[in-house]
Amino acid sequence: MNLNEPRDLASLIEAFLLASGKPQSLERLYELLDETERPAPAVFKKALELLAKSCNGRAFELKEVASGYRLQIRENFAPWVGRLWEERPQRYSRALLETMALIAYRQPITRGEIEDVRGVAVNTNIVKTLMEREWIRIVGYREVPGRPAMFATTKAFLDHFNLKSLDQLPALAELREMEPEPLLDPDDAPVPAHLQALADASLGEQEVGEPPTETSFRSLLVELDAMEEGLKIDFEDLPEAQPDPLPEDDAELS
Repeated sequence: MNLNEPRDLASLIEAFLLASGKPQSLERLYELLDETERPAPAVFKKALELLAKSCNGRAFELKEVASGYRLQIRENFAPWVGRLWEERPQRYSRALLETMALIAYRQPITRGEIEDVRGVAVNTNIVKTLMEREWIRIVGYREVPGRPAMFATTKAFLDHFNLKSLDQLPALAELREMEPEPLLDPDDAPVPAHLQALADASLGEQEVGEPPTETSFRSLLVELDAMEEGLKIDFEDLPEAQPDPLPEDDAELS
């Protein structure tokens, strides 16, 4: 095998990616070759182009994500390929997705700042779940009283959502178009006048306090729209920070 020949090198890279089962950076692919057999960078680039073209018309593609390159099944085959696994795909609560969206679009952001936008406390389990999945990490501490931790997304987050960088996140305007109009909740249906009169009479002089309401996803996107400009997309300059123990709270995971 002549590794200075792009076609031969493309076949070897394909073998590496198929065997690894996870993204591989160019640096890692270089390390897998002896110094005496490493081709010039231009040859390596040409080999990747040939590998990508060889996937045309096939069920898989060469995709570059944050951690490097990987061979993956094309998205249009996902509904059928997913049947290979008996377990259901994991579903996440609206509260977790809203928290993740805020971190992705407003990073670095503290837990308190997330709560200010959403209008409710952030459940400790939500932060714990996101950190266990390695979708977020602590990148520093805000220089304010209490020095709260600042959260940002990771390369694992980008890899999971098939992104190379944060600037590939969909614009918030697109997300709003994807968000369906809210259905009429039974609690919001009109109450017959005679029933409402009976209910009012039974309350008498008692004051009924309104429970705190959680920000709707549509309202959240509007709030995020103003934050989208100036999004920081590179956190390599921020040192890794050890997370402090997160305070427990009584909020329930939605």
